[in-house]
Amino acid sequence: MWQFHYAQHTISLAAHIALEEAGADFQAHRIDFREAQQQSPDYLAINPKGRVPALVTEQGVLTETPAMLVFIAQTFPDAGLAPLSDPFAFAKMQEFNSYIASTLHVNHAHRMRGYRWSDDEASWASMKAKVGETMSASFAHVEEWYLDGQYVMGAEFSTADAYLFTVAQWMEGDKVDPDQFPKVKAHRDMMRERPSVQRALATQFG
Repeated sequence: MWQFHYAQHTISLAAHIALEEAGADFQAHRIDFREAQQQSPDYLAINPKGRVPALVTEQGVLTETPAMLVFIAQTFPDAGLAPLSDPFAFAKMQEFNSYIASTLHVNHAHRMRGYRWSDDEASWASMKAKVGETMSASFAHVEEWYLDGQYVMGAEFSTADAYLFTVAQWMEGDKVDPDQFPKVKAHRDMMRERPSVQRALATQFG
């Protein structure tokens, strides 16, 4: 059985949804950031980065969301979490997931983790103030260039939808007006009704 380590209000929700979609046999373990459990010796032995998520499998540990999403999709091909038989479509899904990881998620992190980029505390407020602008620009890119259909990849659900739903949960907190991005907002509303999403949310917040 796999062991999945997550924290509330983090990107770990994306992999959690994918695990539920796949019907994987796993146990979910909450890491409490308020208690700094991510820095405990026990957790650092699992993930030396001190971050979430972490997925412990029989083959070893995975610690980055894009890697987990691919691994889950390929391990459970019948779940249809990725266009595995179409190299270009698969690469497009990875393009989207990479954008979330490298740009959108990083923009969001400037709201509460300015210390990663500067030791000057005075600069942190400036970084935080910029988040609404940078996150809005990121969602504008998603709105214009993706979501041509019901899902990120068109007519079929994929891991990209779990990823997008997770970061779309942060819109209001990041001073982004969801009404400016009707496709993203409609996608978020639709995903909230998905059983896998409801199960993941119930585990993390129930």
